[in-house]
Amino acid sequence: MTTCYAALREALLVVRDADDTDSDLETSAHLDGHDVEGIDVGDGTACCATFDDGLFRTADGGETWTRASGLPDSVTAIVAGGRPGEWWAGTEPSAVYRSGDDGRTWERRPGLTDLPSASSWSFPPRPHTHHVRWIEPDPADPDHLYVGVEAGALVRTRDGGETWEDRVPSARRDNHSLATHPDAPGRAWAAAGDGYAETADGGETWDHPHDGLDHRYCWSVAVESADPTLVLLSSAQSARVAHNADRAESYLYRRRGDGAWERLDGRGVPTGEGVLRAVLARGDSAGVFYALHNRGLYRTADGGDSWARLGVSWSEAFERQTPRGLAVGE
Repeated sequence: MTTCYAALREALLVVRDADDTDSDLETSAHLDGHDVEGIDVGDGTACCATFDDGLFRTADGGETWTRASGLPDSVTAIVAGGRPGEWWAGTEPSAVYRSGDDGRTWERRPGLTDLPSASSWSFPPRPHTHHVRWIEPDPADPDHLYVGVEAGALVRTRDGGETWEDRVPSARRDNHSLATHPDAPGRAWAAAGDGYAETADGGETWDHPHDGLDHRYCWSVAVESADPTLVLLSSAQSARVAHNADRAESYLYRRRGDGAWERLDGRGVPTGEGVLRAVLARGDSAGVFYALHNRGLYRTADGGDSWARLGVSWSEAFERQTPRGLAVGE
């Protein structure tokens, strides 16, 4: 049974049997009143980052949540690592932490802000600070991590955070999310405020294929589970219309291989005016993706050709909330 953990700004929804698009789904809400930042699911554990009260974890499918120790209050990124029981977290101000016990306790990895570019890192709404927006492990090497700092750099470590490599000239500066794929060693895909990027050499150099991509404030990227040449992307014209419910206008795009980007309008998932930028996640089966935005939770089983809205109760308050994360597990 597929379970979706859908994180909105002020709510975390646990949606069970999320492959069923024909009926009302069992849904429970958690962490009410917290400022939710992100969610991921590992082998039997899910962890949810909050900006106001640290990290919460569950080992029973979301029935109960407990607060982890060893992290500050402002956790801005969370991801399951490449080893059993390993997790990575990012915070504001920018720092990276590792857990080896399924997210129960955490240890800070040193040296991130000693990089030369760190003096220029700044988050526009709070220019006095910055934070880790995304951490993406390389499936081929669990010690190789891509770390997106909002805003200012995409940096890397090849030894599990013992040492850090600074941004390279062709990388994006305002990375919002990244994706990797177990069948595509050395490849990574990035959705950033300053455009889309992808690498085929482990992050040494980045290409920026934009043909057909009319909206280049990019937020979320996902790669198909069975075919790493199929990429979905959510984007908008600017941050102002991506995140603001009163001005919202965002879109979904798809790219196959080296082709141009194709806008996925009129496919059963809302896009355009009134729609906040979506968070995307791939499913375990070929062609399956999920998309979460302020109009609901949607699923496609054919690579984005058609979408169905999942039977999740959707309150009026959710329609004004930006999605913060989406994780899919058993």
